[in-house]
Amino acid sequence: MYSREKHRQPNSTAHRKLRSRSKMSVVKTVLYLIANIASSITIILLNKWIYSQKIFPNISLTMVHFIATFCSLCVCEKLNFFNVKSVNVHQLVTLSLCFCGFVVFTNLSLEYNSVGAFQVAKVMTTPGVMIIQSFRGKQFSHSVKFATVPIVVGVILCFSYDIRFNTVGTVFATLGVIVTSFYQVLVNSKQAEMQLNSMQLLFYQAPLSAFLLCLCIPFLEPEIVTTFLHHWTLTEVCFITISCLAAVLVNLTTYWILGNTSPLTYNMVGHMKFVLIMLGGWYLYDREMSQNQWFGVCLTLFGLIVYTHIKIKENEARITSPTEIRTEKN
Repeated sequence: MYSREKHRQPNSTAHRKLRSRSKMSVVKTVLYLIANIASSITIILLNKWIYSQKIFPNISLTMVHFIATFCSLCVCEKLNFFNVKSVNVHQLVTLSLCFCGFVVFTNLSLEYNSVGAFQVAKVMTTPGVMIIQSFRGKQFSHSVKFATVPIVVGVILCFSYDIRFNTVGTVFATLGVIVTSFYQVLVNSKQAEMQLNSMQLLFYQAPLSAFLLCLCIPFLEPEIVTTFLHHWTLTEVCFITISCLAAVLVNLTTYWILGNTSPLTYNMVGHMKFVLIMLGGWYLYDREMSQNQWFGVCLTLFGLIVYTHIKIKENEARITSPTEIRTEKN
């Protein structure tokens, strides 16, 4: 009897430790997901306010975000979150130019469009990437192709019935989609070619992109001098600081979620952010959105969910099929 209790005690202790670690892991994951959702919503809704109040020029704010991101990555590297690899920076110039274009055009789309139109336009990156990859020889199933139809139709409806529709905003949104699509294709190939993870790549990409924008700002935004010299209120300083912190948090939490959760979790978080940003934008800025626009938003979200479901199922089938073949042979 004594020996049984003696043997049970270490087992129960180990079981309690395992349960405790499991609970901590779940809590950690939930906290990262909440931080990612909160920072993603904050940066879009707050930047919209900063642009509408003309507090800080658009491209200059993007450069400040890049610098803040690089500083945070330096801290993460010192804390051993990742290791810096030695790379040839010249190989990253094209990627950094695409990165600049992707972030700058997306932010300009946010400035000149309603939050709803801006958020829906970003979704067009999915069919954009598909078109580019098709030209590079990649094949897509009919199910995936059909899933993009409600996405495209929903975006067209949202823009067509936007009360604040403007040509400049539409041009920036279109350029943002095109450059973002090319960037996503290019970044995947560069990561594979240089064998870098997201943080290692961003460690070089962020300062290089900030430098490239710094060369352009005197010509594109000469008002930056008066912006720095004007009398700053405490509210303005706080909002710019929060915007930078949100940009850093979005990058770091996205990296963690991609590395520590399933593709389904990541995509579901993306859909949740889409809905919450739409609702937040409607409440703060876009109260006059028409029924046709809301129908377009719902159609786009439906297409996104269907597309995600099909892609996850196809990836699972691709992973399990070699195992099934080996089992049949045995």
